[in-house]
Amino acid sequence: MAHHLKKEKIQELIIFGIDPGTVITGYGIIKKKENNIAALDYGCVRPPAKKELKDRYWIIFQSLEHLIEKYKPDAICVETQFVKKNVQVAMKLGMARAIVLLLSAKYDIPLFEYAPKTAKLAVTGQGSASKAQVQYMTQVILGLEKIPEPEDAADALSLAICHANRGSLCMNS
Repeated sequence: MAHHLKKEKIQELIIFGIDPGTVITGYGIIKKKENNIAALDYGCVRPPAKKELKDRYWIIFQSLEHLIEKYKPDAICVETQFVKKNVQVAMKLGMARAIVLLLSAKYDIPLFEYAPKTAKLAVTGQGSASKAQVQYMTQVILGLEKIPEPEDAADALSLAICHANRGSLCMNS
């Protein structure tokens, strides 16, 4: 009687990084399998500036929801909100972040928050790295042909990379 070796299924994780904003919301979706990570998609949502704020939020919601339905991520990562001096700007950013929280709840996808310095540290080794350094190292880490643009997309990818590098502590699925 032949014994068949049972191959362990190598877990593949899809991680969705989001850098929310009302003017530009950056996104980056990566796949992690063992120690390899690769970009599946990245870019940004730019609602027309002439639209009312409620309509811009709706466009962001629908765009991110479309990406969730397309890629079915195992985790969503978002930047922690830092306090802005301008209260109106902070409130608008908070509402853009709320969109991400609602989508995480609607699709029951675990949500992880990382400070911008933590994400920068994960991709560049420096928490105070410049936007250009984050873009360059994100390109190198993911083996992209060109630097990810706009910088909001690179920021979103860096959040996803940060989470991928956190290992199994964050991944319970």
